[in-house]
Amino acid sequence: MKDKIIFWLGNDYTHYCLSHVFQKSYDCDMYGIVEVTERPKIFFQNQKIVKFEKVWFFHDHIKKKSDKPDLDYLAQIEREYKVDLWKLVQNERIFLYYNNFHKFSHDEMLNILEQECRLFDHILKEIKPDFFFTKITSLHHQELFYQMCKNSGVKVQVLTYSVLGQHCMIAQEPAKLDHIEDLNKIEDKKRSFTDLQDYLRAFDLLKQLDNKILKPGSGVLSSVKAAREFFLHSDSRNTETHYTYYGRTKLKVFFYYLNDYLKTKFRGSFIDRNLKTKMDRSEPFVYLPLHTEIERSLLIAAPFYTNQIEAIRWIAKSLPINYKLYVKEHPAQIARAWRSVSEYKQIMSIPNVVLLHPKFPNDEIYKNCSLLITIAGTAGFEAACYGKPVITFVDLNYSLLSSVHTMRNFNDLPKLVRESLSEKVEPASLDRYISLLEKNISKFDYADFMAKLADEFFYGNNLMDVNISETKMKSFLEKNYSLLQALADDHIRKIKWFKGI
Repeated sequence: MKDKIIFWLGNDYTHYCLSHVFQKSYDCDMYGIVEVTERPKIFFQNQKIVKFEKVWFFHDHIKKKSDKPDLDYLAQIEREYKVDLWKLVQNERIFLYYNNFHKFSHDEMLNILEQECRLFDHILKEIKPDFFFTKITSLHHQELFYQMCKNSGVKVQVLTYSVLGQHCMIAQEPAKLDHIEDLNKIEDKKRSFTDLQDYLRAFDLLKQLDNKILKPGSGVLSSVKAAREFFLHSDSRNTETHYTYYGRTKLKVFFYYLNDYLKTKFRGSFIDRNLKTKMDRSEPFVYLPLHTEIERSLLIAAPFYTNQIEAIRWIAKSLPINYKLYVKEHPAQIARAWRSVSEYKQIMSIPNVVLLHPKFPNDEIYKNCSLLITIAGTAGFEAACYGKPVITFVDLNYSLLSSVHTMRNFNDLPKLVRESLSEKVEPASLDRYISLLEKNISKFDYADFMAKLADEFFYGNNLMDVNISETKMKSFLEKNYSLLQALADDHIRKIKWFKGI
């Protein structure tokens, strides 16, 4: 019997491109959940490039309703699929954190959730899929379907960035490795911390994301082209059909982004004047890099630690009296117009906290800090390459390292900090972990491919609601066929691995 595979066909088109090559490499029945806006929807309705047995257009199934949500049904879904629905709803950026255009009511949020549950439950029970292919989730409905699949026995393959740039990872859970071995049984290649730092610099993920995703999208020309396309040709039907677009009239969007631009300039000026660009090397310090907000790394990966200012306070209270806490703003926060000046002032007002400028070099911090604490970031892996102990708030794939400790209770944090500060870190464990990591990652350059898609279709990621022609898509697929074939091969190997367990 053929495998049944569901593809999440999102608005970056990676998995649509994958499906084109996959159908030629693996005999299976393919299905798709299409989550795109109204203009590219026309392409997916008419395309003949990929043969899907059936597709569902996600937003067609989510209507504006004034009914009372069926809480008994939602409770049933929670029990059946072992999902925590309030956690998903209250950490949805569109509902509560990024609702600049529309304020969702209690019933409105739960009505949307109920319709999503009914759609996903129907799909899983009708198709009974063997596998689900998706990119890493960012919104609650994507995470909901992912959890419903995983908790009902569907084998999941999540495409995500690796801690090493120029690669990606395909795994059941984004924060865990599929292939896990006892690190002590892996060959030690005798790499020193200097060797490991050179290795890290060669595959600098943050630098790659900045060069491939953030900087290209901030170009003036691409922004102007995207704005012209939006204001002259967009019909704004998404505001009626897509809850993620509710309230986004052209006028509101214009004034929002104008205000966003002005806030970025004003806050950037405050940052340049007030955030530290030098460190006092005579004082010992613990380092906490801030996460960007509003992003998956907190909302989904660390759902109980979304208040970073409170986290700073907890950590600052847990340090020995002779230590400072150095906190660095994330360079990518510029994409969210930085944080408010009041937030920076709150951080700077904490007596033993020093707030660093986002351009402060990471390697200088790693070399001089005594300990790194991160909520859920890759900085812990980077600090480990410099021989520094690490505390995380949630389990991550590099938590396998003996020098990485996960905080389970804030009451235990002072003790955990002191124990970590006295820890001696050896390079052998990290050396072996990197060898293990290399067995778990794909050579598919996800960031580079995303940049190619952005340039080809999305005005440098400035506009997602675009018309797509089949001719243009075919041309893009032909140019990138060998890359996609390698990605398809990696998915096929993972299928065989699943079947071998």
